[in-house]
Amino acid sequence: MITLTENAAKEIRKIMQEQQLEENVFIRVGVKGGGCSGFTYTFDFDARKTRFDLDFESQGMQVVVDKKSYLYIEDTEIDWSYSLMDRGLRFNNPSAKSSCGCKTSFQFEAPVQENVFQPTW
Repeated sequence: MITLTENAAKEIRKIMQEQQLEENVFIRVGVKGGGCSGFTYTFDFDARKTRFDLDFESQGMQVVVDKKSYLYIEDTEIDWSYSLMDRGLRFNNPSAKSSCGCKTSFQFEAPVQENVFQPTW
């Protein structure tokens, strides 16, 4: 699940209102390769979904993420920072091994899988 904090939802609603976005628009979150640490978060507004998308509802807002990105950002909480040094979205990703100083890119640490078949050759 992808969740928004109350502060993030409040600020995102302000942005949507300032940009005069229609009511059928939702938040699209994802991941792409690049950045200081290997992966970069993406955030945008969209009105079209595909069969590869997962839907979540948080703070009364619809959040959509493609299934491939979800492998890297499952259970991420999106917050808003009011700090002078990094004002804006902050991604609290439990799967991130580390992140860079800008907090927009991260290294992924795959979860440990129990009972995985190990060949004996």
